[in-house]
Amino acid sequence: MGPFALLRPFLSRYNIFMPKSKFLKLAVVSALFALPRFSNAQSQVEELFLNGGASFSYSAPQSQLYPAPSYETDAALTLKAAPSAHYLDLDGLDLTDVPAAPEDGSYEDKNDFEVLFDWQKKRTPEQCAAARAEMEHSFKIFFGKISPFKAPEPAEVTTFFKNVSADSVAAHRFIKDAYKRQRPFLRDTRIKPCVFKVGGYAYPSGHATISRLFALILGDLVPSRKKEFLTRADEAALNRVIAGVHHPTDIEAGKILADVLYKNLKEEPEFSSDMKTLKRFLSK
Repeated sequence: MGPFALLRPFLSRYNIFMPKSKFLKLAVVSALFALPRFSNAQSQVEELFLNGGASFSYSAPQSQLYPAPSYETDAALTLKAAPSAHYLDLDGLDLTDVPAAPEDGSYEDKNDFEVLFDWQKKRTPEQCAAARAEMEHSFKIFFGKISPFKAPEPAEVTTFFKNVSADSVAAHRFIKDAYKRQRPFLRDTRIKPCVFKVGGYAYPSGHATISRLFALILGDLVPSRKKEFLTRADEAALNRVIAGVHHPTDIEAGKILADVLYKNLKEEPEFSSDMKTLKRFLSK
């Protein structure tokens, strides 16, 4: 059996059709082995060979479309050349405490879906309604009902939490783009969200990140209510799992990211100054 016959099962897996010319065959095979990660190399292969007369098509298996990078190779999760948000200079911000997204089919990934299916069976209309009411993330949506601030909410308070949210969004979007983990309802059509199907990647959860970050801030402003604020944040995060738009590990990663961001925020003089100002608007 010749070398090209041995490679035929591998090549057919990716719908690659070898040209008749032996020279072009060698060129195709050489290119495949030269590429560091063939599952992400469609554009490179096309550029190399389509203009040269080789005819093939590529369709990666679903499990390889969105691989989870490892810290040692693809994602050190340190923001580099990233735009600054508000309080934090995101260029160089160390996010390595946030664990890597579970790989498709891993134990953690399978457990995610077990939890999702369990919630899908037992969730109530009231729980779905609560999740629908929190489709957007803002201070008012998450904490409006238990806000420690004077009513109506002072403009300074609104602006402060919008600025904090900007830092959170910049960080969690960076990680989402690094791992490209798809929403659970896109990965398994048996998952039926009870809210509008949302776009964007899943890992980590922006809702979990922002709600916990806000809760940590509130807990420092009013220590006697810290547990109440964190419980409210946990509820907001869990609603995303109940609704079927996030895996449980997305939620946990979001909480870890919130802790990392808050640690960095507290080291920023401008943030510390604004926190002191915020205390003036607390209700007595």
